[in-house]
Formats: sequence, structure tokens, C-alpha cells
Amino acid sequence: MNQLKYFQDLAGKAAIVTGGSTGIGQAIMEALCDYGVSVTFSGISAGGVETEKRLLAKGYQVQFVRGDMADEGFCRILVQTALRKWGKTNILVNNAFSFIAKGLDATRDDWLRMMSVGPIGYSTMVQNVIEPMKAQGGGAIVNLSSISAHIAQVNRWTYNGAKGAVNQLTRCMAMDLAPLNIRVNTVSPGWIWTREVDKAAKNDRQKWDPVWGKFHMLRRCGRVEEVAPAVVFLCSDAASFITATELMVDGGYCGMGPEGLGETASFAGSA
Repeated sequence: MNQLKYFQDLAGKAAIVTGGSTGIGQAIMEALCDYGVSVTFSGISAGGVETEKRLLAKGYQVQFVRGDMADEGFCRILVQTALRKWGKTNILVNNAFSFIAKGLDATRDDWLRMMSVGPIGYSTMVQNVIEPMKAQGGGAIVNLSSISAHIAQVNRWTYNGAKGAVNQLTRCMAMDLAPLNIRVNTVSPGWIWTREVDKAAKNDRQKWDPVWGKFHMLRRCGRVEEVAPAVVFLCSDAASFITATELMVDGGYCGMGPEGLGETASFAGSA
């Protein structure tokens, strides 16, 4: 392991990562494992079984639990299962989120699903980890949000509304949990090459990376491996005086004005 000295405090800790079977969640989970963290991760499909096997073969301490984060009972079971396995919980990463992008056509069921997996699921997980974290003298919680919490996008009432709720929820959580030495922060990615983005690009990253890169100062979409270190940092003692903060991992997306990159911007060599 190539451990940075600032993250050595993570070794021996135990974490729960929701939605850790694929994409950003999987990258976060593996990054935590790299620093000696034992991780319980959830996923809604059976694909997490293969991920678990692969990581166990690498010598990582991992445990997969299949279930739906919209299920209050499953949230409780997930925490209990992690405690039985590791005996403690120091870190919670709320990552699992539905992607329902609808506007005027959004049904009540769409809204209920979006909020139940998202901010309500996040809140339920936090309610279940408070006592185990108190027993350890504190802990760190990171909620995954998005640039979509900050901007208007066409036909995105459900997704953007739910992500906006996550940001405010994080601040309220941080206020209430600070006396328990539990820090709560948010990481908001820009356009990242996840399953949904790749699907929208019809698996043609070479074509669409420079096109979508025009929305980012760094002239490209991000990689899941570029989001994970931000989460690891916020979980570590290197961020011991950081709470109620949103860390943007957006390639400059939210920092740009309406003129974008300008007519003279060059996309040569973007990747």
C-alpha cells in the first residue's frame, strides 16, 4: 500500500459505503481499503457479490450486503451486519442514489423513490450509526451530492431537488452531531464517467469527453478514481476541523460563468 502519512489514521477503522458495488461508490470503497479500512458495502443488485470476491482475493477486508436503501429495515440491517463483522463503525459514506430525471412528467411515485433512496435513506443510515460512532468517540460521515444541487437543468426536478436536499441535510446533520465529535461533509462531483454517463454517451467516451468537457474548466469529464480521494480525505484526521463543508470535485464546472471556456479554448489532448 502507498499510504500517505496524513491518512495513516484510517488503518484499522471500519466503514459502511452504500451503493458500493459500482461506479463512484466502488472507487470510494476500494480507496478506503487501500488505507487499511474494513468496509461493508451495499448494492441493490447481485453484482456486489463478484466485487466482494475480487477484493477479498486482493486481501481487502470487505463485506457485501444486498438490499434497497429505500427500505428502512434494510438500513438497520446493513448497520447491524457491519457491526457483527467488524465490531465498530467509524465511517459512513452515503452514496447510493436513484437516478430519476423528470420534470413536469414526474409522478408522486417518482418523487417518493427519489427522496426515499436519497436524503431519507441518508438520514436513516445516520440515525443507525450514531450510537456505534459515539462508542468509538466520534466518526466521519460523507454524503454524496452533485453539481446538480446548485444549477437548473432541463427536466431534472426530481434529481436536482433531491440532491439540493442532501446539501442542506448535511449542514443540519453537522450542526446536531458536532457535540458527539461526528463530522458530516458533502462531496459534489461534476460529470463523472459512471454507468449513467457512459450510457448517455453510447459507450463512446472518445467522442463525448471533449464535447461535455466544454462544461468543465479542465475540459473533460472526471473519473471515479478522482472522486474517491476527496472522500478519503474527509474521512481522515487530516480533515479533523472540517465539518458542514461541501467539497466540489467538478473540474471547475460550478466556477464557470455563462461564457464558458470562450471561443479560443483548445481541447487538444483532453482525456
